[in-house]
Amino acid sequence: MRSICLCSLVVCLFNLILLESQADAAIFSGEIQSISPDQKQVVIKSIQGKEKSFTIPASVPITFNGKKAPFDQFKTGQRATVFTNSSGEITRFSVREALEPKPQTTVERPKKEMKSRKTTGSSDNKPAGNLGWTQFRGPDRANISSDTGLIKDWNQSPPKLLWTARGLGEGYSSVSLSDNLVFTIGTKANEETVYALDLNTGEIVWSQPNGTIFQNNQGNGPRSTPTIDGNLLYALGANGNLACLSARDGNLEWSKNILQEFAASNIVWGISESPLIDGDKLICTPGGQGATMVALNKRDGSLIWKSAVPGNPKAGYASPIKISVGGIEQYVNFTHSGVMGISAQTGAPLWGNDRAANKTANCSAPVFYPEMNSVFYASGYGTGGALLKLSAAQNQVTAQLGFFTPDMKNHHGGMVQVDGYLYGSSDPGVLTCINLRNGETVWQDRSVGKGALTCADGHIYLRSEKGPVALVEVNPKAYVEKGRFDQPQRSGKPAWPHPVVADGKLFLRDQDLLLCYDVRGQ
Repeated sequence: MRSICLCSLVVCLFNLILLESQADAAIFSGEIQSISPDQKQVVIKSIQGKEKSFTIPASVPITFNGKKAPFDQFKTGQRATVFTNSSGEITRFSVREALEPKPQTTVERPKKEMKSRKTTGSSDNKPAGNLGWTQFRGPDRANISSDTGLIKDWNQSPPKLLWTARGLGEGYSSVSLSDNLVFTIGTKANEETVYALDLNTGEIVWSQPNGTIFQNNQGNGPRSTPTIDGNLLYALGANGNLACLSARDGNLEWSKNILQEFAASNIVWGISESPLIDGDKLICTPGGQGATMVALNKRDGSLIWKSAVPGNPKAGYASPIKISVGGIEQYVNFTHSGVMGISAQTGAPLWGNDRAANKTANCSAPVFYPEMNSVFYASGYGTGGALLKLSAAQNQVTAQLGFFTPDMKNHHGGMVQVDGYLYGSSDPGVLTCINLRNGETVWQDRSVGKGALTCADGHIYLRSEKGPVALVEVNPKAYVEKGRFDQPQRSGKPAWPHPVVADGKLFLRDQDLLLCYDVRGQ
């Protein structure tokens, strides 16, 4: 037994040394201000305005737009990234045009619909971030689109397919939108890759690798969705690679691995969290020792605080939300052990609950019901859902169980709260409406099956994991379906990415494909 303990201690010490050296590795990225080909010297100005001079060794790999290139072809105005190891030695030098040449992809568009089609609800002059869906689950992560004037009856007027983009590889990432671009994460070659597509054509504008591909028997590739903040984009890979990119051209601003930096191990089906941006902070949940949740400076990735939750719970598969109760702002997320509230200011743990947690996989984001200062969370694997009533006093928050229901075994398809009623798919595949005021199950319907959903213009968009998509009224009295259609060109994998409604369009990601439908009917 002693020899085993000593071996474990040696391994732990080795891992700590390795993690420390990896954490010290750095990158510097920005625009080339001046360059001297003869001396191989370059001056780069970062997005924060800092200038730094580098001399690139002859032995260092040099690439231009991802391909090997000579140093003397570069010029001012291009985007450059210098990679260094823990000793400060340059290990790689990468340069890109302001916009990378479009990758080899295929976009299919119905000719009759797209030949003279005008865009709906978007403008080339709009600033970044105005399309209403810049992160996973949309504004405030409430899973409700701000779109109005959408088709109310698909039986009479079914959605029309605008375009189908191919070439996104594997993965379960959904989409976010900003400045007439659609962002998602997939795979290319042996790397997880962030993609930006043209909103109106589906053509890929740029792509940027973000670490090696996560491989798993439930499907390879990324699980999270990019988060957009102004002109920057944040992407978290399934192996823990966190990258900050320019939304305009995909240039890498900074990156780190949150599992390595915070002494955490990956979870069975891969990191699935979509980062949360709040002011100057980036919030994520690595599940490390003394670092269950962390706040990073969104500009450079430096640590602001880390939260030492009792028991050091590992990460779950859910994404955090921000709420405020009694003037106390907090971040709420569902970890492997249960749901928790963390002080937004200090990172101090405020409260926790495990009534609706299971020991296999807790996946769905918590839902805030502000009228009752309550949080509802749920999980599958035969568990159910619980509503917690929060109260604040003297900078402390307590969570009291309001009710538990076995009728909301939400696996990973997400839920939505509208006017005090919760809608979600409960295992084994029953769309369910629950009154959050008393826990009563109002109605249930299993005709579409288990799936992921979103809400827009008074309707639920339910996407079955087997492919069909249904339009259902937000109706607390009865299940009222307004039509459905079968997604064409289905992959062999379950359709797990959440549907998104934005800019009068419905977006459905299915592994290598992204399909865009007109749901406004103009």
